[in-house]
Amino acid sequence: MSEDIVTLTSRVVYENPWTRVREDIIRRRDGSQGLYGVVERSDFVVVLPLQDGRVTLVEQYRYPVRTRLWELPMGMWEHTPGTDPAVLAAAELREETGLVAGKMIYAGEMFQGAGYCNQRGHVFLATELTQGATAREASEQDLICRSFNLAEVEEMVRDGTVRDAMSIAALGMLRLKGLV
Repeated sequence: MSEDIVTLTSRVVYENPWTRVREDIIRRRDGSQGLYGVVERSDFVVVLPLQDGRVTLVEQYRYPVRTRLWELPMGMWEHTPGTDPAVLAAAELREETGLVAGKMIYAGEMFQGAGYCNQRGHVFLATELTQGATAREASEQDLICRSFNLAEVEEMVRDGTVRDAMSIAALGMLRLKGLV
């Protein structure tokens, strides 16, 4: 059986420390050729911190969409790709919220936008939380951290207050797996 798509040529058209964009000329199974623009990014993590029925969310300004969004803590380490997702999840949780998890449960993985991007996300549930100091990056200086009842978070998804796709998908995955 032949591959569904064969890459004929590939060239990098843009690159920075966080993102690389490739342009690939491909051949489909039927012999026709096409073009793919592929965004390459390191893996990321999404963490749902849960303590006593309350979920900690962060709100920050997201420049590409020019608005503030409520989200679950998440992030990637572009300078150390391949970092163990559990290590990354614990670090991102602490950096953004100051929370340290006594227990971190891996729920699964998802792709951010498989039609154009190779970035894989890893979803975690963090419990047995203790509060410590944050260690935010310069880009997170405007970040607001707040705890909500789980039912409130679900209502925030329903009413459109939470619009971040990765947060919504992570919450859904954790709910469907019976972890929250």
